[in-house]
Amino acid sequence: MLYLIPTPIGNLEDMTHRAVRILGEVDLVMAEDTRTSKRLLQHYQIETPLRSFHAHNEHKVLEAVIQQLEAGANYALVSDAGTPGISDPGFLLVRACVESGIAVECLPGATAFVPALVASGIPCDRFHYEGFLPHKKGRQTRLKYLADLPNTFVLYESPHRILKCLKGLAEHCGEERLACVSRELTKKFEEKITAPLAELVADFEKRPSIKGEFVIVVAGR
Repeated sequence: MLYLIPTPIGNLEDMTHRAVRILGEVDLVMAEDTRTSKRLLQHYQIETPLRSFHAHNEHKVLEAVIQQLEAGANYALVSDAGTPGISDPGFLLVRACVESGIAVECLPGATAFVPALVASGIPCDRFHYEGFLPHKKGRQTRLKYLADLPNTFVLYESPHRILKCLKGLAEHCGEERLACVSRELTKKFEEKITAPLAELVADFEKRPSIKGEFVIVVAGR
């Protein structure tokens, strides 16, 4: 069995009882960053062994992991924060498990875009999840595509690209398009701002340095 275990995006209290139990019962926890996951396991007094499984090694270790699961091992996969496979490693392993007839169970739990979307005040009955935009090649093409969507769409962005992203959105979607920027969700300095894109650009132009991971929710056309 492969378990996909969501981990807190900030507040450690967001772990479920079931997730804690399974992390303590499996034979191995595969982690995007063992240093980050070690702190989580120590917090809950879990002593299960850790092994790295990330974007740079998943192709190399995939076959061995499948063989071990086929032999009867029970593994859990966690990312640094949130649900594995959502803008994080996991898809290749899940696909290989499905193709090999290995059972996969994904626990419900934390993921950053859901609270950002629901608390934005922007329609969320239908939405498009985009994740991270390309850094260079294809970026403008994606922005043009997103600008014409009739439904709300959701982006992830890093601190050093947030202003560039907001400016690109304002250029393609129009300065009056409503959007919400959320950062540091579930943490001490959580912040959510819903405003027209022009106002969001002006706000972030005044911030020379800012930390945290960002979720941007933009209203449909």
